[in-house]
Formats: sequence, structure tokens, C-alpha cells
Amino acid sequence: MPKFCANISLLYTEVPLEERVSRAKADGFESFEVQFPYSIEPAEWRRQMDLHGVDCVLFNVEAGDLMQGGEGLAAVPERQASFRQAVDQALVYAQWLRPAVINVLPGRCRRAQQRDLYLSTLGENLAYAAERFSALGITTCLEAINTTDMPDFLIHNSGQMAQLLEAVGRPDVKMQYDLYHMAMMQQPLTADLGHYLDRIGHIQFADAPGRGEPGSGELDLAGLFAEIDRLGYQGWVGAEYRPTRETSCTLGWRGPSQDLSLG
Repeated sequence: MPKFCANISLLYTEVPLEERVSRAKADGFESFEVQFPYSIEPAEWRRQMDLHGVDCVLFNVEAGDLMQGGEGLAAVPERQASFRQAVDQALVYAQWLRPAVINVLPGRCRRAQQRDLYLSTLGENLAYAAERFSALGITTCLEAINTTDMPDFLIHNSGQMAQLLEAVGRPDVKMQYDLYHMAMMQQPLTADLGHYLDRIGHIQFADAPGRGEPGSGELDLAGLFAEIDRLGYQGWVGAEYRPTRETSCTLGWRGPSQDLSLG
């Protein structure tokens, strides 16, 4: 079985963010990821982690206005200084949380004629982030996001991620491969997992369509989990779905038989 961690930004929203580490631990998760940890002081995260005996696997570099519909920070040429400030902030948190991976969200490009400039800016920023994070033994990832949920997203399929990794040319910069987003973009999930295995630093999942728990959509997630295991993937697999009911009632996919009807 793959190593699963709970994304506490989307799971356990029944309670405030600061209470979700304990909820995840109570449900048997030994590790968690969080999209943006910055609303809570890093020392408090560390206290919660030590109190409940859990590790942080991943968090994102701050993304500016991305989640409010803007272009974000990582690829916008005139926002490089702001991106570097966000990397500095992430480093402070990384020293306390010690994640295995820090993710960079490429963001949107709304100026099609400047796409190449956005891509080169993103490459420079990824190299800068990786140089800083590698000092702590942390892998830097970038994530492709589907253009239904986020129109104009700069990197939205596996091939684009691979091309950017080639351009950056650093072994410590890898893909965050989200099964949900890539399914929404009609990517060949099983083939991608095999082809890009050595370039994948983190995997996330939700069912598609809908982004709910396994069994709520059409993806054969049990089969994909089995393939991830068969390939010998050593990283983490993050449950980053939107539960259709109380989170603890949607965890049947972790059962011995992975009976997704329990989801």
C-alpha cells in the first residue's frame, strides 16, 4: 500500500485548521499536508505535531492572489521579488515543520503573447526556490492544475511539467502529480505514473469529476493505488479531496480491501 497522508486544508473542515492535526491523528494518519500554513505561527504547528506525534509532508509557497482568481506569484515577471519573499517565508516555516516537499503553484497566465516569458520566469523561480530549500533536504515540486477549475493555469498537463523540469535541470525539482487534476485534463494516468515515476516527488488524489472522496466519481482509484504500489513509488500520496460528508465517514478507501463503496 502507498503511504497516505491527510490534506488538512480540504479534510476536516468541520473544525478550525488548528484542530485538524489531532483529528487526522485520531483517524490513523501519521502525516499531513497543508496548502498554506501561514495563518498559524510555525511554533504552534510544531507544538501540535509533537503533541500528536505526526509529521508534516508538504505545504505550498504562498501564492499571492492566485486563490482569489489572480495570476499568483511564481510565473509573473514583475512579481519575482514578491515570490522570493514568499520563499523566505516558506523557509521560516520549513525550519519548524520540516516537510519532505514544498510545492510551488505556477499560477495563471492571462497574457498569451507573453507565455514564453512566464515560463522562463517560472523556471528561474523554481531554481531559486530549490537552491534555498535543498539546504534543508527538501524537494521542490511544481503542480499542474486543470483549466476547468482554474482557467488560464500556466501548467496544466503532465507534458508541460516534464518540459519545465527539463528546462530547470535540477534533480531536486520534481512533479507534484495530482490524479484528480490530470484526470480532468484527460491525461493517461497509469501510463504517466510509469513514465514519469523518477520525476514525481509527490502524488495527490481526489475522485473525478467532483473532487470528492474515492467512490464519489468515476476514477478507478483503487487500481491507481495498486499501480503506485506496484511501481515501487517511495513518496507520499496525499488525500486532497472535498468530503461529501463528515471527513471521518469518508475513509473507507483505506480499508484492507479498498472497498471504495464504503467511501
